[in-house]
Amino acid sequence: MRSAHTVSVVREAEAALLARLPEGALMRRAAFGLAVECARLLPRVYGARIVLLVGGGDNGGDALHAGAFLAARGASVFAVLAGRSVHQGGVEALRAAGGKAYAFFGDGSVLFDADLIVDGLVGIGGRGRLREPHATLAVLAANAPAPVVAVDLPSGVDADTGEVAGHAVRADLTVTFGTRKPGLFVDPGAERAGRVVFVDIGLGPELPAPALVRPQAVDIAALLPRPGAESDKYRRGVLAVRAGSDRYRGAAVLTVGGALRTGVGMVRYEGGERAVDQVLARWPETVASVLEPLHSTNLGPGRVSAVAIGPGRGTHRANADELGAVLESEVSVLADADAITLLSGEDGRDLADLVRDREAPTLLTPHAGELARLLGADRADVEARRLEHAVRAADDLGCTVLLKGSTTVIASPGAPVVANPTGTPLLATAGTGDVLSGAAGALLAGGLSAANAAMCAAYLHGRAAVLARGGAPISASDLLEGLPLAIREVGEAVA
Repeated sequence: MRSAHTVSVVREAEAALLARLPEGALMRRAAFGLAVECARLLPRVYGARIVLLVGGGDNGGDALHAGAFLAARGASVFAVLAGRSVHQGGVEALRAAGGKAYAFFGDGSVLFDADLIVDGLVGIGGRGRLREPHATLAVLAANAPAPVVAVDLPSGVDADTGEVAGHAVRADLTVTFGTRKPGLFVDPGAERAGRVVFVDIGLGPELPAPALVRPQAVDIAALLPRPGAESDKYRRGVLAVRAGSDRYRGAAVLTVGGALRTGVGMVRYEGGERAVDQVLARWPETVASVLEPLHSTNLGPGRVSAVAIGPGRGTHRANADELGAVLESEVSVLADADAITLLSGEDGRDLADLVRDREAPTLLTPHAGELARLLGADRADVEARRLEHAVRAADDLGCTVLLKGSTTVIASPGAPVVANPTGTPLLATAGTGDVLSGAAGALLAGGLSAANAAMCAAYLHGRAAVLARGGAPISASDLLEGLPLAIREVGEAVA
């Protein structure tokens, strides 16, 4: 599990460590690690032209000292000083090693002759829009042909949230120190960070529990239910699917398929006659029955361990009654799509109270628009500050919220936020969310907590999209073929 900590926590940990170290030791550790990663990007260090973009904070000092290490190995290093004040010790070290430093007066031509650009303009404490001349230098770096290495965090990205307000440096590589920062793993910041490399500077023992985690394959493998010698279909979990309708039959097929491909013991599907026929035609192993609308609050036979409800189901009064009955049950519930729309509609207040009052695990899986409606927020604000809004919804409703998008984030009350590392823009196609609902529902039925079911399902879903067609355009049906491949891949990670 990759851990990330907020700026305030990092500052406290640094202060505790600095009190025990000789002056400048922490910066030298960071600078040396940065210099090593810069050297790895270059065909050779000797004779390479390296441009440092230097602001007034410690990140600028890290860049200057790294530049001194590289200059001592024969690189031609030029520091463009953008701050009113700069780290004098770093400037002196660079010049002593043969590098050059000069103030920026608007001429950015030196960036276009560089073999490597190092962004040390703004540190992790930066908030809001980049001011001048930092904004201009960020634009120049983006248009220069050389690769860009960001020091700790790309300038213009909020370290705690990933928010980008205006121009920001777009890095090919970010070298981060001590601990990872949440903004490196959440879009739009993550998209600007490029590949993230962690340099250990000894901060670990000073750090508390993380604010955000990013799972790896081994973490998912440790959580996935595995059938034992005495397992049967009931022990492996029974998922009731209340998705799709006679109008949207595909949602039923995809949700059921997502559950079956993830390895649930049994799926009980109930819906309209035409939807039942189509589900059985595609998935004959499903236990399916026609559900009359007037009896939609009847949850049917026992032994159900979880319910997935909402995709393509409808938003009529009968659907609200059905959702209410599901939420009043004692089994785990996944609510998606139309179910989330109902939570934010005329009956939403009463339904939301049912969510708050539940003792069994509850998982909501909205996209940004659905979460915006649920919170009464603007969609653009949700997309810009994904962490903030996911946490707000989870705390308000007392449940786990999986916010789908370019970065899928999962928030649960009192727990670190999870940022899913897998996925591809190829997932932006109709029906892929239905598959995710089925997969997460299967894991809930298998006994996972809402948070762990959401984390595992999101990870497998993202990998399935890549594995299904090898990077070619995919459909939701293709995604179903990728899920077993993703599960196998995760298992091989710990084999």
